[in-house]
Amino acid sequence: MDTRRKDIGRRLKAYRRGSGLKAEEIAHRLNISRSALYRMEAGEIVKIETLDALAHVLNTSLASLLGVGVEYYSKAGAYFERMRQLEAAADQIIARFMPISFLLTTADYSTHLRQMLIESLPPGDPMPEALAEIETIMAILATRKSAHKPRIVALMSVPEVDRFLQLGLIGRFGFPHDEWMRRRVAARREIENIVHLLTDQRPGIEVGLVDEMLPNMAFQLFQSKRETVLAVSPFRISEMPNIRHGVATVTAAPEAVALYEKLAADLWSRALKGPRAAARLTDVIARSANGGTAEMRLTRAPSGRRKSRH
Repeated sequence: MDTRRKDIGRRLKAYRRGSGLKAEEIAHRLNISRSALYRMEAGEIVKIETLDALAHVLNTSLASLLGVGVEYYSKAGAYFERMRQLEAAADQIIARFMPISFLLTTADYSTHLRQMLIESLPPGDPMPEALAEIETIMAILATRKSAHKPRIVALMSVPEVDRFLQLGLIGRFGFPHDEWMRRRVAARREIENIVHLLTDQRPGIEVGLVDEMLPNMAFQLFQSKRETVLAVSPFRISEMPNIRHGVATVTAAPEAVALYEKLAADLWSRALKGPRAAARLTDVIARSANGGTAEMRLTRAPSGRRKSRH
């Protein structure tokens, strides 16, 4: 029961961080102290009526707070905080991100990602709130990356890597050609880092490279001795990122977990690994550096402008 209460507290913290509300605001609405709210997040016993009121303030359901069935996250910050919690408790993570897992990126990637997230904001967006949300997400991601990592099994797709290299680390289209080239160089360094991971065969990291398109979604399986938890997300933190729209789900339901474990096992069985995967990625990098596919060679910078023939 103690573990169950702590799980509720972790979910509460995730929803709070994603809500954009300060702890003081939530406590005031519930007519409790801020310290009482923090104790709830630490797993202190709380009345069901209080949890129900909390769910209402945080714009979620009591079932999601309790972890009954499926947890739903419409805010990227809440979802990434939940990922951080699940990673901390996991012995192994099977990750399928598009095109690479954030946990396997270089130290420079966070700087690029912050810029891409800012670039992705639409014109006329209420900047203070949007920028605050981006900083919350970046802080959560930094904590995830610095924490002790469980064993990671990452699934990647060759066509997605190719697209990543062609577009570069951008949050929108329309850059001058020289800037676009710099962004492509930054993307290439990230894939070169994956090649190094494959070549060095670092303990605790395994990468499988599938030479075809994978399902258009990100999912993770967090495996521990206690249970396996599945997370499926529409949020994207690579080129052309999306942290604003979509609903992520988290569940330990046996049927859902079994289906995704089967999918992951099938993909892993067909994936290139180790030196073969490194060689394939090296070929993709070389092709991109030499101008990419025939289709991409006909295209100028992402602004869509081409030189006139007249």
